[in-house]
Amino acid sequence: MRSETRRYDTGEDEVVLDLTRDVADFVRGQGDGLLQVFVPHATAGIAIIETGAGSDTDLLSALGDLLPADDRWRHRHGSTGHGRSHVMPAIVPPHATVPVLDGRLELGTWQSICLVDLNVDNRTREVRLSFLPG
Repeated sequence: MRSETRRYDTGEDEVVLDLTRDVADFVRGQGDGLLQVFVPHATAGIAIIETGAGSDTDLLSALGDLLPADDRWRHRHGSTGHGRSHVMPAIVPPHATVPVLDGRLELGTWQSICLVDLNVDNRTREVRLSFLPG
């Protein structure tokens, strides 16, 4: 198994950050197996979605509708609505598994691997990449 932790700056705004190119570089030349992508944070998730055509913005809008950034949350430390960030991983899980064939991600034509972060109080995220040879 090959494993590595990478850091990403997610900034001060909610974000869907496309990791696909970086992740593809990680598995390049590794042969066949499975890639596990995991974010070890209680307030972030990993999504496999289309990006660049508005779906990433649509995801943030949908999460905003489902999990409003207001003061209804019992988990209240941090900025207003921070508690929703702790609920989000139940909807957007903190992990994804992707098949790898001949050192290439086996994603669909429009699929991208993305870090989803609603937590505007934490600007830096770690993502663990683990390649399990088949």
